[in-house]
Amino acid sequence: MKQQTLAGFQKYGKTTRRAQFLGEMDRVVPWAELTAVIEPSYPQAAPEGGRLAVPLERMLRIYFLQQWFNLSDPGVEEALYDSAAMRSFVGIDLGREPAPDETTVCKFRHRLERHRLGKKIFAAVKQHLRESGFKVTTGTIVDATIISATSSTKNKDGKRDPEMHQTAKGNQWHLGMKAYFGVDSKTKMIHTVLASAANVADRDALPYLLHGNETRV
Repeated sequence: MKQQTLAGFQKYGKTTRRAQFLGEMDRVVPWAELTAVIEPSYPQAAPEGGRLAVPLERMLRIYFLQQWFNLSDPGVEEALYDSAAMRSFVGIDLGREPAPDETTVCKFRHRLERHRLGKKIFAAVKQHLRESGFKVTTGTIVDATIISATSSTKNKDGKRDPEMHQTAKGNQWHLGMKAYFGVDSKTKMIHTVLASAANVADRDALPYLLHGNETRV
């Protein structure tokens, strides 16, 4: 067996497409403007005897990772431990602190949904990208993916979450929701994100995923 090199002393390396993409998004996304939108709805201090709140911009960056890479709450927690590029983008040093756990990520995502901030955030990003010269072309790629939940998923009243429904994919049934993405065919930038119950037909979501100027889909 060949002896493994110590972490941090590798001789070879390469900047991956993921790292390039995250570096560009770190540069062009207006983080200060977006956190200002969310700040009135985000707790600034820890509850008595509780843990300090995770910095708002860090949680927002994790939320964007979920949208860009189609990651569930536990999936993004695992990805942060697995990917140095994602940790760098979020600003996590595992030598000093752990990544936010899936419960923290879930609570933040629900907070955005409860205050209807998701659409405001992505609208602000699209406007800023246009002003920065990132133009949406006349082609859109549309994709849908199932976000599965366990059958034991319950809301705070102990009942199954009414937003979770079943759908079939092939010969397998899934309980959960669907995420839809409208992606610019040239730049591969996501310009529209939509979430629905899993039993919503893809054709019903299609009109909401287009920006209106497409000549091809």
